[in-house]
Amino acid sequence: MSQPEALRSLLESVAAGNVSPTVALDKLKHFTYEPVGEFARIDHHRQLRTGFPEVIWGQGKTPDQIVQIMAAMRQRNPVVMATRIEPDVAEQLEEKVEGLRYYPMAKIAAIAPARIEPQYPGTIGILSAGTADLPVAEEAAITAELSSFRVLRLWDVGVAGIHRLLDNRHVIAEASVLIVVAGMEGALPSVVAGLADCPVIAVPTSVGYGASFSGLAPLLTMLNSCAAGIGVVNIDNGFGAAILAGQILRTAGKLQ
Repeated sequence: MSQPEALRSLLESVAAGNVSPTVALDKLKHFTYEPVGEFARIDHHRQLRTGFPEVIWGQGKTPDQIVQIMAAMRQRNPVVMATRIEPDVAEQLEEKVEGLRYYPMAKIAAIAPARIEPQYPGTIGILSAGTADLPVAEEAAITAELSSFRVLRLWDVGVAGIHRLLDNRHVIAEASVLIVVAGMEGALPSVVAGLADCPVIAVPTSVGYGASFSGLAPLLTMLNSCAAGIGVVNIDNGFGAAILAGQILRTAGKLQ
C-alpha cells in the first residue's frame, strides 16, 4: 500500500470507529520519518509532498545498512529503489532481501512488482549518444519505469553518425518529454532540441577523452546550447533526469 493510500485508510478507520485516536496517533508517529538504527531517517512523507517516494543512494552505504533501510521502506511503499549498487553489493542484497530485482546496466536494485503499468499519460523518450553512455541512460529509463511512466528508448544515435538519429525521428515525435544523454563534446541535446516540440532534459556523462574533463566539457556544451527548451542536470545524473521528466508529465496532467 502506498503512503497516501495508507494514510487515507487509517483516517477512514478512525472515522468509522474501527481504530481509536490513540492507536492512530501511534501509527502516525512514523508517517513523517522513521529512524533506522543510528544511521538513517526514512522520509516516509516524501511521496505525499512530491509525488515520488524516497530513493536509496547506495554508494557509500554498507550492504547491511541498505538491507535495513529496504526492510523499513517496503512496509510503506510498493516500490523500493536503490541506485548506484555495484554488482558485488547486489549479490549480498539478493541473499538477504526477498524479491529483490537487480538491473546491472543501470546499477539499480529494487523491490517491485514483476510488471508496472504506466499510471500517467505521456511518454518519456530517452536517447543516448553512444553505447558507453548506456549506464546513465538506463539509470534514467529504469527509474522512470519504476515510477510508473512509459518509456521509449533510442540508443547510439550520436552526432558522429547523425543519420542514425534522423532515421528514428518518430521517437522524438512520439515523446512528451525527452531525456538526451551524451558524453564527449555533448552536442546531441542541441540537435534533438532543434527537432523536438517538447522539453529536452540534457544529461552530460563522464565518458570522453582527457579534454572532456570527466563530463565538464559536455556539461558546458549543454548549458551553452543555442537551441531553446533545454534543461541540464548534473554529470551522470540519470536518476535526476527521470524524476524531472516525471514531474513535467505530472504537472502537465494537473493543467488539463
